[in-house]
Amino acid sequence: MNSNDLKIKTVVCYGEVLWDIFPTQTKPGGAPMNVAYHLRKFGIDSRMISRVGADNLGDRLNDLLSGWNIPANYCQPDTNHETGQVLATVMPGNEMSYTIQEGAAWDFIEWNEQQAELVRNADAFVFGSLVTRNETSRETLYRLIEEAKFKVFDINLRPPFYSQDILEYLLGKCDLLKLNENEVALLAQWYSLECDDEVGCVRFLQKKFNIIEVIVTKGSEGATYYTLTESCSLPAYLVEVKDTVGSGDSFLAAFLAKKLHGAPAKEGMKYATALGAFVASHEGACPEYNLENLNEFITKKEPELAF
Repeated sequence: MNSNDLKIKTVVCYGEVLWDIFPTQTKPGGAPMNVAYHLRKFGIDSRMISRVGADNLGDRLNDLLSGWNIPANYCQPDTNHETGQVLATVMPGNEMSYTIQEGAAWDFIEWNEQQAELVRNADAFVFGSLVTRNETSRETLYRLIEEAKFKVFDINLRPPFYSQDILEYLLGKCDLLKLNENEVALLAQWYSLECDDEVGCVRFLQKKFNIIEVIVTKGSEGATYYTLTESCSLPAYLVEVKDTVGSGDSFLAAFLAKKLHGAPAKEGMKYATALGAFVASHEGACPEYNLENLNEFITKKEPELAF
């Protein structure tokens, strides 16, 4: 084992931090923050670049990050915009409707050299599409991408906050792309591909945008990992779902952590599908657990692997 294997890996997550306001409770949210939380569980030195309001909700988020041992000093304070919120409303049939507040502090993440240096020295840089809805945060992202060694794009589409030209720009910059089956179908429509031909769509995207690795998550149908020449699929772990919020974020964190620690793709996918299911079987995107809990879950629930 060489000295690089012993070095603690660092991942910078960029984008929204916010509060999900449900009718009876308030929970912390934001896909990049969820990824950072789960990376820490795997021994990754995760950092969060975002922006919060100079208000009580912002203070609470900073305290939360610090409690998770994620430095809060890269969450810029904003005296002009409030900390982000997502309002959740119960609709007929107990379906939930979400309204993402516009003009939130995380829409105005400003560039600074300290953050650039952080990204420059990190082993990976994780970002999504929602943070590009405002020009300020989008331009900061574009500049930080150029500093990153390994770029991870969790496409994570939230209508109406995306456009084809911006997505194409980000697709052309990433080394690892994660998306779900619905997002594959949307991209297939853009390029007049067969929506039910996942393999063909992925190969098209890899060739068009020079993407080395792609992961497609498919809910109860599991997930598939693609390199330029190979692929492997794993089925989903069967659980009683309590809350799917954040399960995809935990999936990405587990896979990326295993990858950075030098594990083969099969092991990374095993832990990714397991953690996604584990999180879905709990309430909230960031339940309390440790790797011993996760390994016990895998031993108990591990299905037959299919490749």
